[in-house]
Amino acid sequence: MSNTMIMTLVIASVVIAFLAFSIRIVPEYQRMVGFRLGRLRGALGPGIVFRLPFLDTLIPVDLRVVTLTIPPQEVITRDNVTARVNAVVMFKVEDPVKSVMAVENHAVATSQFAQTTLRSVVGRADLDTLLAHRADLNEDLYQSIARQAVPWGVTVTVVEIKDVEIPEMMQRAMARQAEAERERRAKVISAHGELEASQELRDAAKILGEAPSSLQLRYLQTLLELGADQNSTVVFPLPMDIVGPFMHAMERMGSTTEDDRANQSEQSTDNAAEQHEANGTKHYEKLIADLHGPRTGNNHVEGQGQ
Repeated sequence: MSNTMIMTLVIASVVIAFLAFSIRIVPEYQRMVGFRLGRLRGALGPGIVFRLPFLDTLIPVDLRVVTLTIPPQEVITRDNVTARVNAVVMFKVEDPVKSVMAVENHAVATSQFAQTTLRSVVGRADLDTLLAHRADLNEDLYQSIARQAVPWGVTVTVVEIKDVEIPEMMQRAMARQAEAERERRAKVISAHGELEASQELRDAAKILGEAPSSLQLRYLQTLLELGADQNSTVVFPLPMDIVGPFMHAMERMGSTTEDDRANQSEQSTDNAAEQHEANGTKHYEKLIADLHGPRTGNNHVEGQGQ
């Protein structure tokens, strides 16, 4: 092998090695932030990117949406209830240069700031708000994290509270509260039903009062319904216009009997008072007679002596 051929092979190997180290293929979802001798070249890609070995440095930056799960955080709500809350944050890099130049690691920075913001926002809310109005808390979290991530070239797309864990004792208390609330609603609905039913019955009574014959038809329909079930008990309704006179007569008899009893009681009282007065008069007269009797006898004896 001649020296010329050897030199050709060496040169070809050097060129191939140089090209292998100089050419980078950047995918569409990625950018390369280039530095030459420490100075920024900017964002490179997508496609084929050339660099000088040992002179250029390329840092890849992914432009796809990153899903970041915030670990469970121990927080105390405004009403002093301990809870464990975790969340999920979705973000993507909009400016590769800022994501490299403004912050050391934009993913770690976003995660740490999301954790502190989650503790702060949940600590300002009470337990009912945390459980029932989670959308408001999500919006507050999104605004805080997105505003802080803008200087890093990061755009936050979604921030959602994922799960809320509360103590078991608090869960039992909330279950009792929910049961009491359901009972209250059931009673209110039942009361409204009774009110509407009473109003309908009042209107029906007015209509039946205008046409008494319709009440008789209603009685017959009720008897027909009872007979259709093959019951052994037969109920025969009596119209009020037939039973009414008897009831009024019984009420008058009852009132008359009560008046007679009252009169007899008054007569008994008067007779007792008269008898008591007569007995008192007789007793008084007897006492007077006993007092005057001995004096009269003594006077009589003295007269005889004289």
